[in-house]
Amino acid sequence: MAARLLFDLNFGRRHKKQRVYRHFSHNFDEAEYKERYRFSMESVRFITDLIEPELCRPTMRSHSLSAINQVEIALRYFATGDNMKTVGDTLGFHKSSVSRSVRDVSQALTDVSPKFIKWPSTTREKMAIKKRFYGISGFPAVIGAVDGTHVRIIAPSEHESVYVNRKGFHSINTQAICDHEGRFTNIVAKWPGSNHDSFIFRGSNVGIDLEVHHRGIDVDGVLLGDSGYACGRYLVTPFLRPVNQAQQNYNAAHTRTRAVIERCFGWWKRRFMVLHGEIKCKPERVSKIIVACAVLHNIALDRKETMAEDDNGIACDEEDLGGVAVQPRNDNIRQFIVDNYF
Repeated sequence: MAARLLFDLNFGRRHKKQRVYRHFSHNFDEAEYKERYRFSMESVRFITDLIEPELCRPTMRSHSLSAINQVEIALRYFATGDNMKTVGDTLGFHKSSVSRSVRDVSQALTDVSPKFIKWPSTTREKMAIKKRFYGISGFPAVIGAVDGTHVRIIAPSEHESVYVNRKGFHSINTQAICDHEGRFTNIVAKWPGSNHDSFIFRGSNVGIDLEVHHRGIDVDGVLLGDSGYACGRYLVTPFLRPVNQAQQNYNAAHTRTRAVIERCFGWWKRRFMVLHGEIKCKPERVSKIIVACAVLHNIALDRKETMAEDDNGIACDEEDLGGVAVQPRNDNIRQFIVDNYF
Protein backbone atom coordinates (compact mmCIF):
# COMPACT_ATOMS: atom_id res chain seq x y z
CA MET A 1 0.00 0.00 0.00
CA ALA A 2 2.80 2.42 0.93
CA ALA A 3 4.70 1.52 -2.23
CA ARG A 4 1.57 2.12 -4.33
CA LEU A 5 1.02 5.51 -2.69
CA LEU A 6 4.66 6.48 -3.29
CA PHE A 7 4.32 5.51 -6.98
CA ASP A 8 1.15 7.62 -7.36
CA LEU A 9 2.79 10.64 -5.75
CA ASN A 10 5.90 10.44 -7.94
CA PHE A 11 3.81 9.88 -11.09
CA GLY A 12 1.68 12.88 -10.25
CA ARG A 13 4.72 15.13 -9.74
CA ARG A 14 6.12 14.19 -13.12
CA HIS A 15 2.84 15.11 -14.83
CA LYS A 16 2.14 18.36 -13.02
CA LYS A 17 4.98 20.41 -14.41
CA GLN A 18 4.47 24.10 -14.85
CA ARG A 19 3.60 25.11 -18.40
CA VAL A 20 6.47 26.47 -20.46
CA TYR A 21 5.60 28.50 -23.53
CA ARG A 22 7.96 28.66 -26.46
CA HIS A 23 8.61 32.14 -27.84
CA PHE A 24 10.24 32.58 -31.20
CA SER A 25 11.60 36.11 -30.77
CA HIS A 26 14.27 35.84 -28.11
CA ASN A 27 17.13 35.28 -30.57
CA PHE A 28 16.16 38.09 -32.97
CA ASP A 29 16.79 41.80 -32.79
CA GLU A 30 13.95 44.15 -33.80
CA ALA A 31 14.90 44.28 -37.50
CA GLU A 32 15.26 40.50 -37.79
CA TYR A 33 11.97 39.94 -36.00
CA LYS A 34 10.13 42.39 -38.27
CA GLU A 35 11.61 40.80 -41.37
CA ARG A 36 10.16 37.45 -40.34
CA TYR A 37 6.78 38.54 -39.00
CA ARG A 38 6.18 41.87 -40.83
CA PHE A 39 5.48 43.64 -37.55
CA SER A 40 7.54 44.97 -34.68
CA MET A 41 7.46 43.09 -31.38
CA GLU A 42 5.32 45.85 -29.89
CA SER A 43 2.76 45.58 -32.70
CA VAL A 44 2.65 41.78 -32.38
CA ARG A 45 1.84 42.23 -28.70
CA PHE A 46 -0.89 44.71 -29.72
CA ILE A 47 -2.38 42.15 -32.14
CA THR A 48 -2.14 39.43 -29.49
CA ASP A 49 -3.90 41.54 -26.88
CA LEU A 50 -6.60 42.33 -29.44
CA ILE A 51 -7.58 38.72 -30.14
CA GLU A 52 -6.23 36.83 -27.11
CA PRO A 53 -9.71 36.09 -25.65
CA GLU A 54 -10.52 34.16 -28.84
CA LEU A 55 -7.28 32.17 -28.76
CA CYS A 56 -6.97 31.10 -25.13
CA ARG A 57 -9.50 28.33 -24.73
CA PRO A 58 -9.67 25.74 -21.94
CA THR A 59 -7.61 22.66 -22.78
CA MET A 60 -6.58 19.41 -21.13
CA ARG A 61 -3.22 19.46 -22.90
CA SER A 62 -0.22 20.06 -20.69
CA HIS A 63 1.60 22.29 -23.20
CA SER A 64 -0.95 24.29 -25.19
CA LEU A 65 0.21 27.14 -27.38
CA SER A 66 0.04 30.60 -25.87
CA ALA A 67 -1.80 33.36 -27.71
CA ILE A 68 1.42 35.06 -28.80
CA ASN A 69 2.77 31.74 -30.12
CA GLN A 70 -0.36 31.31 -32.23
CA VAL A 71 -0.15 34.86 -33.55
CA GLU A 72 3.52 34.48 -34.45
CA ILE A 73 2.87 31.18 -36.24
CA ALA A 74 0.04 32.74 -38.26
CA LEU A 75 2.07 35.86 -39.07
CA ARG A 76 4.96 33.71 -40.24
CA TYR A 77 2.60 31.82 -42.55
CA PHE A 78 1.03 35.02 -43.88
CA ALA A 79 4.43 36.66 -44.38
CA THR A 80 6.18 33.84 -46.21
CA GLY A 81 3.46 31.98 -48.06
CA ASP A 82 5.32 28.73 -47.26
CA ASN A 83 3.24 25.60 -46.86
CA MET A 84 2.21 24.81 -43.31
CA LYS A 85 4.58 21.89 -42.94
CA THR A 86 7.55 24.13 -43.81
CA VAL A 87 6.39 26.78 -41.33
CA GLY A 88 6.02 24.09 -38.68
CA ASP A 89 9.47 22.66 -39.37
CA THR A 90 10.99 26.15 -39.17
CA LEU A 91 9.38 26.99 -35.84
CA GLY A 92 9.46 23.50 -34.31
CA PHE A 93 5.78 22.60 -34.42
CA HIS A 94 3.71 19.93 -36.10
CA LYS A 95 1.78 20.88 -39.23
CA SER A 96 -1.50 20.38 -37.35
CA SER A 97 -0.51 23.02 -34.76
CA VAL A 98 0.29 25.46 -37.56
CA SER A 99 -3.02 24.72 -39.26
CA ARG A 100 -5.00 25.30 -36.05
CA SER A 101 -3.13 28.52 -35.31
CA VAL A 102 -3.72 29.91 -38.81
CA ARG A 103 -7.38 28.92 -38.63
CA ASP A 104 -7.99 30.43 -35.20
CA VAL A 105 -6.02 33.65 -35.77
CA SER A 106 -7.71 34.17 -39.15
CA GLN A 107 -11.13 33.71 -37.56
CA ALA A 108 -10.32 36.02 -34.65
CA LEU A 109 -9.06 38.78 -36.97
CA THR A 110 -12.11 38.36 -39.20
CA ASP A 111 -14.32 38.79 -36.14
CA VAL A 112 -12.69 42.15 -35.30
CA SER A 113 -12.61 43.36 -38.92
CA PRO A 114 -15.47 45.89 -38.43
CA LYS A 115 -13.19 47.79 -36.03
CA PHE A 116 -10.46 48.21 -38.63
CA ILE A 117 -12.14 48.07 -42.04
CA LYS A 118 -14.72 50.85 -41.84
CA TRP A 119 -16.67 52.70 -44.48
CA PRO A 120 -16.61 56.51 -43.96
CA SER A 121 -19.98 57.37 -42.46
CA THR A 122 -19.82 60.96 -41.28
CA THR A 123 -19.76 64.10 -43.40
CA ARG A 124 -16.46 65.10 -41.83
CA GLU A 125 -14.81 61.79 -42.73
CA LYS A 126 -16.03 61.98 -46.31
CA MET A 127 -14.92 65.58 -46.73
CA ALA A 128 -11.42 64.75 -45.48
CA ILE A 129 -11.10 61.82 -47.90
CA LYS A 130 -12.41 63.87 -50.83
CA LYS A 131 -9.88 66.60 -50.11
CA ARG A 132 -6.96 64.20 -50.02
CA PHE A 133 -8.03 62.40 -53.20
CA TYR A 134 -8.46 65.76 -54.95
CA GLY A 135 -4.89 66.60 -54.04
CA ILE A 136 -3.58 63.65 -56.09
CA SER A 137 -4.66 64.86 -59.52
CA GLY A 138 -7.57 67.26 -59.20
CA PHE A 139 -10.34 64.66 -59.50
CA PRO A 140 -13.33 65.87 -57.43
CA ALA A 141 -15.54 64.20 -54.81
CA VAL A 142 -13.75 60.85 -54.63
CA ILE A 143 -14.43 58.78 -51.50
CA GLY A 144 -12.67 55.61 -52.63
CA ALA A 145 -11.08 53.55 -55.38
CA VAL A 146 -12.51 50.11 -56.10
CA ASP A 147 -10.99 47.12 -57.86
CA GLY A 148 -10.75 43.36 -57.76
CA THR A 149 -7.71 41.15 -57.32
CA HIS A 150 -7.43 37.40 -57.68
CA VAL A 151 -5.95 35.27 -54.90
CA ARG A 152 -4.86 31.88 -56.17
CA ILE A 153 -6.18 28.74 -54.50
CA ILE A 154 -5.72 25.01 -54.98
CA ALA A 155 -8.49 23.44 -57.04
CA PRO A 156 -11.36 22.79 -54.62
CA SER A 157 -13.09 19.42 -54.46
CA GLU A 158 -16.56 20.95 -54.88
CA HIS A 159 -17.76 23.28 -57.66
CA GLU A 160 -14.24 23.34 -59.06
CA SER A 161 -15.11 24.93 -62.40
CA VAL A 162 -16.62 28.13 -60.97
CA TYR A 163 -13.31 29.01 -59.33
CA VAL A 164 -11.47 29.12 -62.68
CA ASN A 165 -10.95 32.75 -63.74
CA ARG A 166 -10.37 34.22 -67.20
CA LYS A 167 -6.65 33.45 -66.98
CA GLY A 168 -7.36 29.79 -66.38
CA PHE A 169 -6.31 29.40 -62.72
CA HIS A 170 -8.41 28.85 -59.60
CA SER A 171 -8.94 31.89 -57.43
CA ILE A 172 -11.05 33.94 -55.07
CA ASN A 173 -11.97 37.21 -56.78
CA THR A 174 -11.48 39.72 -53.96
CA GLN A 175 -13.08 43.15 -54.22
CA ALA A 176 -11.60 45.98 -52.18
CA ILE A 177 -12.18 49.69 -51.76
CA CYS A 178 -9.44 51.88 -50.31
CA ASP A 179 -9.02 55.51 -49.33
CA HIS A 180 -6.29 57.96 -50.39
CA GLU A 181 -3.77 56.35 -48.01
CA GLY A 182 -4.32 52.83 -49.30
CA ARG A 183 -6.35 51.83 -46.24
CA PHE A 184 -9.10 49.31 -46.88
CA THR A 185 -12.56 50.72 -46.24
CA ASN A 186 -14.40 47.67 -47.57
CA ILE A 187 -13.45 44.16 -48.64
CA VAL A 188 -15.43 41.25 -50.11
CA ALA A 189 -13.51 37.97 -50.25
CA LYS A 190 -15.98 35.19 -50.93
CA TRP A 191 -16.67 34.97 -54.66
CA PRO A 192 -15.16 32.32 -56.98
CA GLY A 193 -12.77 33.58 -59.63
CA SER A 194 -15.23 33.23 -62.52
CA ASN A 195 -17.43 36.04 -61.16
CA HIS A 196 -17.16 39.45 -62.78
CA ASP A 197 -16.02 42.51 -60.80
CA SER A 198 -19.23 44.40 -61.63
CA PHE A 199 -21.40 41.52 -60.38
CA ILE A 200 -19.49 41.35 -57.10
CA PHE A 201 -19.82 45.10 -56.54
CA ARG A 202 -23.57 45.15 -57.22
CA GLY A 203 -24.12 42.43 -54.62
CA SER A 204 -21.83 43.91 -51.97
CA ASN A 205 -23.12 45.78 -48.93
CA VAL A 206 -21.52 49.01 -50.16
CA GLY A 207 -22.96 48.59 -53.66
CA ILE A 208 -26.45 47.93 -52.34
CA ASP A 209 -26.27 50.81 -49.84
CA LEU A 210 -25.10 53.29 -52.48
CA GLU A 211 -27.78 52.15 -54.90
CA VAL A 212 -30.50 52.80 -52.32
CA HIS A 213 -29.17 55.69 -50.23
CA HIS A 214 -26.70 57.68 -52.35
CA ARG A 215 -27.53 61.37 -51.91
CA GLY A 216 -25.51 62.81 -54.76
CA ILE A 217 -21.92 63.62 -55.60
CA ASP A 218 -21.72 66.65 -53.29
CA VAL A 219 -22.78 64.67 -50.21
CA ASP A 220 -21.69 61.06 -50.66
CA GLY A 221 -19.13 61.49 -53.43
CA VAL A 222 -18.16 58.89 -56.02
CA LEU A 223 -16.01 55.79 -56.33
CA LEU A 224 -13.44 55.37 -59.08
CA GLY A 225 -13.43 52.07 -60.95
CA ASP A 226 -11.98 50.72 -64.18
CA SER A 227 -14.00 49.86 -67.27
CA GLY A 228 -14.96 46.52 -65.75
CA TYR A 229 -17.56 48.36 -63.67
CA ALA A 230 -20.74 50.04 -64.84
CA CYS A 231 -20.52 53.83 -64.78
CA GLY A 232 -23.35 55.37 -62.79
CA ARG A 233 -24.44 57.85 -60.13
CA TYR A 234 -21.91 56.79 -57.50
CA LEU A 235 -19.18 54.97 -59.48
CA VAL A 236 -17.41 56.56 -62.43
CA THR A 237 -15.14 54.90 -64.98
CA PRO A 238 -12.83 56.15 -67.77
CA PHE A 239 -14.07 57.01 -71.25
CA LEU A 240 -13.26 54.07 -73.53
CA ARG A 241 -12.93 56.39 -76.53
CA PRO A 242 -12.45 59.99 -75.43
CA VAL A 243 -13.56 62.42 -78.14
CA ASN A 244 -12.10 65.71 -76.88
CA GLN A 245 -9.35 67.17 -74.71
CA ALA A 246 -11.60 67.51 -71.66
CA GLN A 247 -12.38 63.79 -71.73
CA GLN A 248 -8.69 62.99 -72.16
CA ASN A 249 -7.87 65.17 -69.15
CA TYR A 250 -10.61 63.39 -67.19
CA ASN A 251 -9.15 59.99 -68.09
CA ALA A 252 -5.62 61.05 -67.13
CA ALA A 253 -6.75 62.34 -63.71
CA HIS A 254 -8.94 59.29 -63.21
CA THR A 255 -6.03 56.92 -63.91
CA ARG A 256 -3.59 58.72 -61.59
CA THR A 257 -6.14 58.92 -58.77
CA ARG A 258 -7.43 55.36 -59.08
CA ALA A 259 -3.86 53.99 -59.08
CA VAL A 260 -3.96 54.09 -55.27
CA ILE A 261 -5.94 50.84 -55.19
CA GLU A 262 -3.37 49.09 -57.40
CA ARG A 263 -0.55 50.30 -55.16
CA CYS A 264 -2.57 49.20 -52.14
CA PHE A 265 -2.83 45.67 -53.55
CA GLY A 266 0.90 45.75 -54.25
CA TRP A 267 1.76 46.75 -50.66
CA TRP A 268 -0.68 44.20 -49.30
CA LYS A 269 0.56 41.23 -51.30
CA ARG A 270 4.22 42.08 -50.75
CA ARG A 271 3.76 42.27 -46.99
CA PHE A 272 1.76 39.04 -46.92
CA MET A 273 3.29 36.75 -49.51
CA VAL A 274 0.66 34.08 -48.84
CA LEU A 275 -1.59 36.18 -51.11
CA HIS A 276 0.91 35.88 -53.96
CA GLY A 277 1.09 32.11 -54.18
CA GLU A 278 -1.44 29.31 -54.32
CA ILE A 279 -3.17 28.89 -50.96
CA LYS A 280 -3.73 25.21 -50.26
CA CYS A 281 -6.88 25.48 -48.18
CA LYS A 282 -10.60 25.19 -48.77
CA PRO A 283 -12.19 28.35 -50.22
CA GLU A 284 -13.99 29.16 -46.96
CA ARG A 285 -10.69 29.20 -45.06
CA VAL A 286 -8.98 31.17 -47.81
CA SER A 287 -11.66 33.86 -47.52
CA LYS A 288 -10.88 34.28 -43.82
CA ILE A 289 -7.13 34.39 -44.49
CA ILE A 290 -7.73 37.18 -47.02
CA VAL A 291 -9.85 39.23 -44.61
CA ALA A 292 -7.34 38.62 -41.80
CA CYS A 293 -4.53 39.96 -43.99
CA ALA A 294 -6.69 43.00 -44.86
CA VAL A 295 -7.18 43.73 -41.16
CA LEU A 296 -3.44 43.35 -40.57
CA HIS A 297 -2.74 45.69 -43.51
CA ASN A 298 -4.84 48.42 -41.89
CA ILE A 299 -3.24 47.78 -38.50
CA ALA A 300 0.18 48.15 -40.15
CA LEU A 301 -0.87 51.55 -41.57
CA ASP A 302 -2.34 52.67 -38.24
CA ARG A 303 0.86 51.74 -36.43
CA LYS A 304 3.15 53.05 -39.19
CA GLU A 305 4.73 49.66 -39.81
CA THR A 306 6.88 50.26 -42.89
CA MET A 307 8.80 47.57 -44.73
CA ALA A 308 12.37 47.76 -45.96
CA GLU A 309 11.15 47.04 -49.49
CA ASP A 310 9.13 50.27 -49.45
CA ASP A 311 12.31 52.19 -50.15
CA ASN A 312 12.75 50.35 -53.46
CA GLY A 313 9.53 51.56 -55.04
CA ILE A 314 5.91 50.47 -54.92
CA ALA A 315 4.74 47.51 -56.93
CA CYS A 316 1.28 47.40 -58.43
CA ASP A 317 -1.02 44.42 -58.34
CA GLU A 318 -0.05 41.58 -60.66
CA GLU A 319 -3.31 39.65 -60.44
CA ASP A 320 -5.69 42.40 -61.60
CA LEU A 321 -7.14 40.65 -64.64
CA GLY A 322 -9.23 43.59 -65.73
CA GLY A 323 -12.39 42.47 -67.40
CA VAL A 324 -14.81 42.97 -70.24
CA ALA A 325 -15.85 46.61 -70.46
CA VAL A 326 -19.32 47.28 -69.08
CA GLN A 327 -21.60 49.78 -70.74
CA PRO A 328 -22.49 52.86 -68.62
CA ARG A 329 -25.76 52.64 -66.73
CA ASN A 330 -25.87 56.41 -66.29
CA ASP A 331 -23.37 58.78 -67.88
CA ASN A 332 -24.77 62.01 -66.43
CA ILE A 333 -22.39 62.21 -63.45
CA ARG A 334 -19.31 61.48 -65.55
CA GLN A 335 -20.26 64.17 -68.06
CA PHE A 336 -21.03 66.59 -65.21
CA ILE A 337 -17.51 66.08 -63.84
CA VAL A 338 -15.99 66.64 -67.28
CA ASP A 339 -18.01 69.80 -67.91
CA ASN A 340 -17.27 71.38 -64.52
CA TYR A 341 -13.73 70.27 -63.71
CA PHE A 342 -11.86 69.37 -66.92
